[in-house]
Amino acid sequence: MIARRLLALAATPVLAALLAGASQGGGATPGAPTAGDPYFPQSGDGGYHVVQYRIGLGYTPASRHLDATAVLTSRATQNLSSFDLDLSGLTVSSVRIDGRAVAFSRSGVKLKVTPAHALPKGRTFTTTITYAGVPKDVTDPDGSADGWIVQKDGSVFVASEPQGAMTWFPSNSHPLDKSTYQVSVTVPDGWTAVSNGRLQNRRSSHGRTTFDWRETSPMAAYLATASIGKFQVQSYRTASGLPVYNAVDPAEAKAAAPVLARIPAVIAWESKLFGPYPFDAAGAIVEHAHGVGYALETQTRPIYDRAPDLDTLVHETAHQWFGDSVSLDRWKDIWLNEGFATYAEWLWDAQHGGPSTAQRLATDYALPAGNDLWAFPAGDPGEAANIFGTPPYERGAMVLEKLRERVGDRAFFTILRSWAGDRRYGHGDTAQFIALSEKISGRKLDSLFATWLYGQGKPATL
Repeated sequence: MIARRLLALAATPVLAALLAGASQGGGATPGAPTAGDPYFPQSGDGGYHVVQYRIGLGYTPASRHLDATAVLTSRATQNLSSFDLDLSGLTVSSVRIDGRAVAFSRSGVKLKVTPAHALPKGRTFTTTITYAGVPKDVTDPDGSADGWIVQKDGSVFVASEPQGAMTWFPSNSHPLDKSTYQVSVTVPDGWTAVSNGRLQNRRSSHGRTTFDWRETSPMAAYLATASIGKFQVQSYRTASGLPVYNAVDPAEAKAAAPVLARIPAVIAWESKLFGPYPFDAAGAIVEHAHGVGYALETQTRPIYDRAPDLDTLVHETAHQWFGDSVSLDRWKDIWLNEGFATYAEWLWDAQHGGPSTAQRLATDYALPAGNDLWAFPAGDPGEAANIFGTPPYERGAMVLEKLRERVGDRAFFTILRSWAGDRRYGHGDTAQFIALSEKISGRKLDSLFATWLYGQGKPATL
């Protein structure tokens, strides 16, 4: 009733003056310059939520130069006097809020934006950033290249987990903030630009071609891609009508073809286990970029540094449920992504002539106590350099097999489907997964998770 009363009085000169004063900054504070994740303390920002990114990129492979505009539609989550975006390198020439030029400054990987007037909590606003330069990838704590990774021929492998999104667009770069995306990339004729979701349009003019992509499901910034190459493109629909778009470097085409042909079968198989496929597009980007050394589950269309084997395809496809649709709250919980995707590999192999999941567990357990598998707990990597180590993957899968042993198949697969379905397009943490497992199974599971997920070293018994 108070809010309605204020609205009714808003036209009066006295209240109008008060509101104008508030818009100048009364009661407003800067948004936090970080999401507060101890593993990546500079990543993410507070005070607002990005609802949608509209990113326009113009790239010239010969010079490696990028001209870009990013339009962010955001909602203030507090009375906001200023806010930060994550952006590494590149030169910002202008920032506008709702069409009006505003002050901005740079400090490290932070772009600080100061509106002319404070933004009240709940206000939706549009920030337009114009920027340019030669993007450079960042080196993660484990030594891996991350973000906009340029190859010798000028092609670009864009894989941004965990912090590389800031190398090519200004973002609220933490998985806590998920948004929809429209990405348009203009490249010289003969080159192809591939992003997430569905290709909306392709148009050519004056020797350059623009590819317009749209991802309508919420996506964390690290899962966005805008990979560029001279790809062989294959586009078709599965029997269920799902559009598949594959872009493959010619040097990898022969080796990749038989594996990529299994995409519809893998999606159908995983859908039976984990619930309906969460997105409206699928496919793959296969680059000839062996120096990168990894693949990534970029949303709807995983990217591979070389022709993948079938287990890798199964793994990255499983991430569409576990990691992409259901995202982690903190990087410490990376096992919820990697352990689940690794266990999907185990399940696939077990049902396609390979060892059973119980045999995989026994084989891993037989590894000596000094093996990297036991270096640190899957549920507590300890530091950012460890999140892509062996335990979150392989030991994470072992946790799931032990859970399956304890609760039985019916409860176990109900847990997996419920986790993927109940938190579709949202987030989850380990405590919530344990609570769900206990609720569905009707069992207390503290000791199981204490031993297998959080225990130091090799458990005393299998």
